[in-house]
Amino acid sequence: MIREAVDSEDPDRLYTVTRGRSRADSAALDLVTLVVSEAEAKPGTQSEYAKILRICRYPTAVVELSAELGLPVSIVKILVSDLLATKQVSVRNPSSGRAGAQRPDAAFLKKVLVGLHNL
Repeated sequence: MIREAVDSEDPDRLYTVTRGRSRADSAALDLVTLVVSEAEAKPGTQSEYAKILRICRYPTAVVELSAELGLPVSIVKILVSDLLATKQVSVRNPSSGRAGAQRPDAAFLKKVLVGLHNL
């Protein structure tokens, strides 16, 4: 996000969007956490929530949401946390779970290193 856009943002608007909160309820959210919509926006839904639900029809990283919405990442994390609490979105961290199971074991890596050293 361009620094001027953040500096020119009305702080009252950001305060209103987050209902005065400065931190997300969910500590599991980071920049690369993927967000996926689980529901459609209902009539009367706050515009930022509706945009998140629309953008996240396909897995979208928190940092991408921030860029699309033109809001700071900290604000997006709060909004996503709200949607997560109401089960309107699900989140996945690409560096957890299955990624650890796909790593080669240390013995294999040691053999590769020895082989490279012998070249």
